Amino acid sequence: MTGERRHDPRFGPDPDALHPLADHPRVMFVRNLPLPPNVEIGAYTYYDDPEGPEAFLRNVLYHYEFTGDRLRIGRFCALATGTTFLMNGGNHRTTAPSTYPFLIFGGAWAGRFEGEAEFPGRGDTVVGNDVWTGWKSTILPGVAVGDGAVVAARAVVTRDVPPYAVVAGNPARVVRMRYGPRDVERLLRLRWWDWDAERITRNIPAISGGDVDALAAAT
Repeated sequence: MTGERRHDPRFGPDPDALHPLADHPRVMFVRNLPLPPNVEIGAYTYYDDPEGPEAFLRNVLYHYEFTGDRLRIGRFCALATGTTFLMNGGNHRTTAPSTYPFLIFGGAWAGRFEGEAEFPGRGDTVVGNDVWTGWKSTILPGVAVGDGAVVAARAVVTRDVPPYAVVAGNPARVVRMRYGPRDVERLLRLRWWDWDAERITRNIPAISGGDVDALAAAT
């Protein structure tokens, strides 16, 4: 016994494959990229871009380790081409006469006053599970996008998005809810994305083609 994990194709694509679709290399499971330590991606979350896998990392902007913030994206998310994450490293102070970051150029411009390295931050950026982000959507620092949410194409998300909400516009606003409060609560309890691959595969008709009642009855 080698102890190596073996993928069983009866239960869907290999979550450890970078390119799960042999004929479409533009689609990749993001967690299998060489991610920096401050980025965490769940299984089966994919990014689609004709420029290849490096495009995802290019679209995570101003993400410096010294800021301490993390980008966390859940499982089974669909990230369309150009989905961009603006992180806290791009923030400037707005409480003084100038917003210019003199400190970063060092030399005579650094070490001039107490607190010069304290730039505003909003904490981690968190995208839940089963989230769909549209073409060229932008998510700002410190935003939390709830499970099951949809972010429309070119939306600019400046504030938290409730689970199962559809948001659009700049700044993005809730245009509708995918489900009513009772069903949202049930879906968040069911958390189908945490099921094992065999159970998910067995219940795809309920997950992808059914309703909340069918999903609740799934075994």
